[in-house]
Parts: sequence; structure tokens; C-alpha cells
Amino acid sequence: MTRGPSIAAITALRDQLADQIIRTPMLRCAALEEMMGDGTRIYAKLEFLQHTGTFKARGALAVINSLQPDQLGKGVTAVSAGNHAVATAFAARAVGTSAKIVMISTANPARVEACERFGAELVMTDDIHQAFDLAEGIQRDEGRYLVHPFEGPDIATGTGTVGLEICEQCAQFDAVIVPIGGGGLIGGVANAIKQLRPNCAVIGVEPEGADSMHRSFAAGRPQPIERVATIADSLGAPFALPYSFDLCRTHVDQLVLVSDLQLRTSMGLLFQKMKLAVEPACAASTAALFGPLRQSLRGQTVVLVFCGSNIDWPTYAQQAILEHDYAA
Repeated sequence: MTRGPSIAAITALRDQLADQIIRTPMLRCAALEEMMGDGTRIYAKLEFLQHTGTFKARGALAVINSLQPDQLGKGVTAVSAGNHAVATAFAARAVGTSAKIVMISTANPARVEACERFGAELVMTDDIHQAFDLAEGIQRDEGRYLVHPFEGPDIATGTGTVGLEICEQCAQFDAVIVPIGGGGLIGGVANAIKQLRPNCAVIGVEPEGADSMHRSFAAGRPQPIERVATIADSLGAPFALPYSFDLCRTHVDQLVLVSDLQLRTSMGLLFQKMKLAVEPACAASTAALFGPLRQSLRGQTVVLVFCGSNIDWPTYAQQAILEHDYAA
């Protein structure tokens, strides 16, 4: 069992990063409550309003701020389909170091442009597995520090600030639903919430085509997947890793899967009911609530983590399904 960062450590980091991160708002979702019925209360933690458009800035800043001056002089590297890349580029500039980042060639153009805007040097590749090899090569050859997208105590402390804020902003809630890629977000959120609200259910949601945490839970140890096959590229981690896996096994109560169709219809739902245009990963918590969790969570108070919105309009228009019977 992995012992995650303490609330004291998470609070100290939140205070340390007060000028670098945004305390994102919590929104009551009246339109979604009406759809669920039976007195259900729904709140959304709007992490897509964080710097760089996702929660990822919290973990990247936690890691880079912890580096010693000699390491900052050598710079950092990272590998990502987009959001972690943007966050690492942002954090590197904020702290005053350089970033050389490996990105997947299918990354959304808006994310590539954002990395370049923050001054990062980019290395593009077609294969997610090769991407990690390239980043490790940059680390070895150039001495740059590898800022992992989801693994390690610094990442968990950073994402733990999301859980801390949820508990501060919402006096009472029964469940929180968190999207899962590699497990860095849900591991940190769950670790924080279970220390402050031990009776709250923490539920993770993965795409059917990127279910490494499901497979890892079933096997009892971190597992890879052969192929990532989902439109939610931000949730497309090709494997789970020990620290985040153990943190999830310790604190996450339930995992559910959603299809790409459910993600697409939930993107449309959030636009039509709440006027929010978000990427597929951000719609995952909504897809879970109105899909596999609809009956079990009806009548309860639920927090949805809206993790990111880095998507360009042509891609959004292609992916979101705006005409659908959401009440079905």
C-alpha cells in the first residue's frame, strides 16, 4: 500500500504555488441535476480554467519547482499527447528553465501551438511507446530532468491540490468522478479527499479503448495496453506505473468504462446544457454519470472533475454529437 502525500504537504504546496496556479471554481450544474432528477446535486470542478487549459499545470509546477538550481540549468523534458506537454512548457517558462518535449504527431494542433508559444523545443513521433524511449534518451544524453506525466509523489502532491480545493469548496458530497489516463490526477485527488472526506466514494472513468487501469486492477499490478484506441487522446496512457497504480488501489473505490460514443454525446450535452465546449477527456466524468453510474448515484451529491478543454473548433465540431436524446 502506497502512503500518499499528507494533507499538510498538499496544503504547503498549494500555498507555495499560490501565485502560479489558479484556484479553479466549482459550478453547480442545475441543468444536469434536472436531467438526473430525484434530488441529485451535481457540481463541476472546472480545471479546464487552469493555466494551460488543464489540471496538468499543477503537477508540472510541483515537479519543476522542486528541482535544484544545477538541474534547472540543464532543463527538463517530457512526453505527451498534448496537455502534459503544454503544462511542462508553461511550468518551465514560469520557473525559468528550458523544455525539450516529445509529442505525438497526432496531437491537437492547438496544443502544439501552445507548446511553441511557451518556448518549448519539440520532437515529434508517431508512436506513443517510442515517445517514452525518445524522452528517456534526451534525459540521458542532455541531462534534462524527465517530468513524468502521471507518476511519482510530486505529481500526486500537485494533483492533490485539486482534491483539497474540492473539499474546501463543497461542504458535503457523496461521490467524485475523475477521468483516468495514467492515474496521476485521480491518485492525487483520491489521496487528498480520503484524508478529508473518508466516506466519499472516489470513482474513476476510463475510455474503453484506453483501459490500462482497469487491466491493472484486474491483474493486481501495473499493466500495459497494446494499442490506444480512443478519441480521448488525453486519457491514452499506454500503461500504468507502480506509484500511481498503488495510490489508486489504495484510495479509488470503483472504476467504470465509457465508449467513444458516450464521450461524444457527453461533449454535446455539456455544450447544449451548459454552453461548455470541452475535449473528450473532459466529458468523461459526465459520460460516466449519465452512463454506467446513472442509477447508483441518482439522488446523491456528486462532483464531476472537468479536467481540460484544449481542443480546436474543427476537431470539436467533428467529434461532438449535438443532437441526441440525452434523457434516454
